[in-house]
Amino acid sequence: MPMTIKSKRMPRSKDTMRVEYDMRGGVRGKYAGRFPRDVVMVTLAPDIAAAFPCAAAVNGALRLLLNAAKKASKPRTRSGEKAA
Repeated sequence: MPMTIKSKRMPRSKDTMRVEYDMRGGVRGKYAGRFPRDVVMVTLAPDIAAAFPCAAAVNGALRLLLNAAKKASKPRTRSGEKAA
């Protein structure tokens, strides 16, 4: 007689979603096509978001910071000046 393995099922959780939040007619990924595939979405803290009027301003500030960091990390010559 073959040995059977009892499956361990997770107990069903009680449905706590309200009736007015019926998601049966929803479409998964409905708005996903609005964003290019190479876009990375991040959540900014409210105080940071308030400092930037749009995504272009955030990108500009980050590019400026990256360029400054690259310049600061370039090796220096013997005279103490930064190498070109």
